[in-house]
Amino acid sequence: MHDRPFRSALYIPGSKDRALDKARGLPVDAILFDLEDAVSPDAKVEARATLASALEQGGYGPRFKVVRINGLDTEWGADDAAAVAAMDCDAVLLPKVNSTADVDALAALIPDLPIWAMMETPQGILNAASIAAHPRMAGFVLGTNDLAKDLNARGRAAMVTSLQLCLLAAKAAGIVALDGVYNAFKDEDGLRAECSEGRDMGFDGKTLIHPAQVAVTNAAFGPSDDEIDLARRQIEAFEAAEAEGQGVAVVDGRIVENLHIVTARATLAKADAIAALETS
Repeated sequence: MHDRPFRSALYIPGSKDRALDKARGLPVDAILFDLEDAVSPDAKVEARATLASALEQGGYGPRFKVVRINGLDTEWGADDAAAVAAMDCDAVLLPKVNSTADVDALAALIPDLPIWAMMETPQGILNAASIAAHPRMAGFVLGTNDLAKDLNARGRAAMVTSLQLCLLAAKAAGIVALDGVYNAFKDEDGLRAECSEGRDMGFDGKTLIHPAQVAVTNAAFGPSDDEIDLARRQIEAFEAAEAEGQGVAVVDGRIVENLHIVTARATLAKADAIAALETS
């Protein structure tokens, strides 16, 4: 499993110098530099050079840098892949992945860079397990807007099965799984509710379309003070019980077994990783 936080992943247009510069100072865990939807057709070629220059300049600190290219079935995809192969980034994100054949095609163009998949088509959702298990696959990003369009779905509830299928596949393969965007970027209450739902389902974090969404998302997907305190007390109580030859402990009137300690230690490790990320 991955050992770094991915609470927030903000889409940034690869064609906008100002946005690329602003992203250097945002408290996000990951940046999704976009050459696809956020870039108009007449700006796609220039966007490659703009993004490459920004990444070469650096200044993004510990933020995980992912570049979303155009699909390989478009006139820009192959050239995007060639350009990204030389960029200073951590992964490449392929849109509308339908099967492992799509991953194979990108892997042949970019031999070394980890591949992430946009899971946003019905066929891709049905093939989630095999896509996640691909040896080059490192992360899933849910494209809920495109998925809703293809499903003719009205509301998030209609996509729960799709979300869970992708989560099951990602967890089985030990890769990152990021929830889709929340479009109403001024609606903090709605964002908070959707973040809570995604967190409770098991997503590692959420993709964002606006910097105003970062604080709410980081808070939702990071362990709270109460959760950190409980984790510490569970570990302390369980270790004390073990020292007395017992296999379970009781904390706040609840049984604590070894499986709870695994979760507790993961909570503390995540808190430590977040603290290290935010102070570096």
